[in-house]
Amino acid sequence: MGITNKIRVIIADDHALVREGIRRLLELDPNIQVVTEVGDGQGAINMARRERPQIVLMDVNMPGTDGLAATRVIKRELPEIKIIALTIYEDDEVVDMVKAGVSAYVLKDVAGSELIDTIYKVMAGEVVIHPRVASRLVRELTKVERRQDQVRLTRREYDVLALLVKGNSNKDIAETMFISEKTVKNHLTSIFRKLGVKDRAQAAVYALKTNMVIQD
Repeated sequence: MGITNKIRVIIADDHALVREGIRRLLELDPNIQVVTEVGDGQGAINMARRERPQIVLMDVNMPGTDGLAATRVIKRELPEIKIIALTIYEDDEVVDMVKAGVSAYVLKDVAGSELIDTIYKVMAGEVVIHPRVASRLVRELTKVERRQDQVRLTRREYDVLALLVKGNSNKDIAETMFISEKTVKNHLTSIFRKLGVKDRAQAAVYALKTNMVIQD
């Protein structure tokens, strides 16, 4: 994978057996280091502040400070930390987690290899959307009807969006299009405004579900 430093991960889940299972799974990968485990959202916030991991695996439903509240605090204070939402249910809280800024969300019944693959994809700048909950996300993002022909992207904006959907980071997009990362960020700001979305995850879902971008 070309990773010289281990991916530092915090596991946040209120079930000790779940945490243990995830830890054992992740420790099988030599490029991943589980920094610590916590049982609630406040613990996730505290450890994120102290340990500054690359990834937090965040259970959505936890007692006290839940995963949503913790995600909002962490993304506000430490936006560079990537959060992967974990949930049992295909419910609307997952929509809120995406709005809060998670990079991915997966159901807890995914195969171990898929969870590890999700971590690598997120570290590479990709957005991972579990297909069984994507439809809920799309319905929420398109409550205000927006016809595709009302969205006017420039050619360059469309190219940026297509590369974003494929999981390219800003750096990758810049190198592919021979432009600066600052220009990529400017294009993304314009794209988000035109699509009426807040972040990369929402833009990717909108582009795919409205067929603005067709994945290979």
